[in-house]
Amino acid sequence: MHESLRQIVHLTFGLGIAGFVLLFDRDIVLSVLMLALFVGFILSDAISRGYTIPVVSPIIAGLERRDAVPGKGALFFTLGALFCIVFFTKEIAFVGLVALSLLDSVTTLAGLRFGRTRIYNHKSLEGTLAGFAVTAAALCLLLPPGIALMTAAAAAIAELVSPVDDNLVVPVVACLALTLLL
Repeated sequence: MHESLRQIVHLTFGLGIAGFVLLFDRDIVLSVLMLALFVGFILSDAISRGYTIPVVSPIIAGLERRDAVPGKGALFFTLGALFCIVFFTKEIAFVGLVALSLLDSVTTLAGLRFGRTRIYNHKSLEGTLAGFAVTAAALCLLLPPGIALMTAAAAAIAELVSPVDDNLVVPVVACLALTLLL
């Protein structure tokens, strides 16, 4: 249940950030994400030093994986989003963040529930295929089908093989693929 809740929060906030990127001016988005990153690092550092922060500490304790840096996933998601906003158009960044939100959550949830065939880095074929399928279907609502499929495939491969946190890599790979394909 813990990981399921974590992934639902990841999906919800990820799609919310993607929508925020699409709806608001680039400068506002950059300012808000930079502020969130700054505050997030302060909170993460304080919690890792043993401070209890009302409201924040229980949320992080309930959602974070065991032995992880407090808020690491959220911080990396924000950093990945910032990179995409700085180096790509907001429309492309939006697609990259949608891809990350859907792919990461669905891959994990499907892998936990249905994953039997481990293919790489403790990840399952079933989770990877489910994440790819859902992401591709969603991107087909935003892009021509061929481009959506190739973007989803690039993102799914990045999610599967990346040696670093997928919140950093997946949106950038999706944005790069989309930029090359358009």
